[in-house]
Amino acid sequence: MQAVDSNDIPAIDWHGAPITEATCANCEHAVLRARSACEPGRSCMRDVYARRIDRFFRSHPQLANAHLADAYFEVRAIAARYADIFHLGALMDDADETVRLQVALRVPQRQLLALREDPHREVRIRVAQRLAPSELASLARDADYQVRAIVARRAPEGLLTLLMHDADLQVRQEVARRIPMPALWRMASDTAPEVRRIVAERLPVSLLDTLVADADWTVRWEAAGRAHGAALERLLNDAEPEVRERARERLDAMEPLGECVPSPIPRGDACQLGSGPALGTMEPVHG
Repeated sequence: MQAVDSNDIPAIDWHGAPITEATCANCEHAVLRARSACEPGRSCMRDVYARRIDRFFRSHPQLANAHLADAYFEVRAIAARYADIFHLGALMDDADETVRLQVALRVPQRQLLALREDPHREVRIRVAQRLAPSELASLARDADYQVRAIVARRAPEGLLTLLMHDADLQVRQEVARRIPMPALWRMASDTAPEVRRIVAERLPVSLLDTLVADADWTVRWEAAGRAHGAALERLLNDAEPEVRERARERLDAMEPLGECVPSPIPRGDACQLGSGPALGTMEPVHG
């Protein structure tokens, strides 16, 4: 007797021994087999194959609590998906990270806090995904960049300054997407153009002058799509044709709206941007 899945994986236990009629007869769940409620090679908690173990516990979740101490880590891990939550505390220090990962996906917040220092990155990643945002500060210095990136996506804005100088590019990009002013303005000097481009997307228009002379043309291109006044005028004369084209598209989009546009000829009735000094000579557009 060796019924198998369609992928022809033999029905064997985690020691490599075939699962036979004798195996089923000696199993603690032999009564289920007698009722065709489990099946070697398809739904069996003694199989080495995780999918078959999962099918077993999916059909019989009431049996999961009894197998949380099983010798085979896959059985413990899959049983943890279906067991009652108040039984999972015993697995928080399990020797296998696959088991602890399942625990991290289900335990309440008060127990999840204890897994922040787990030695395995995949466990800490799940902790960072589930932990209450107000509790994420301790993970902002995690050794793994993916953990810190999740913190940057989920933490309260007030915690983002802890990560704005992170060594990892992906983390700083996540910070730049969320951090409010004035900290966002400070990220305009980030060493990575990928970060500065995000800053150019979010920075108040009145501060884009900071980026119109950026060393990276892609940052200037991003600024050209939002610039006004003197900043836009400078970008119309950028050394890169892609930036000039983007600036021209911005100018063309502004004119029908009656916004002030750069004027090549100084005029006495020049527009002023904001309440401060004029950033450049501007010609009023009359609708």
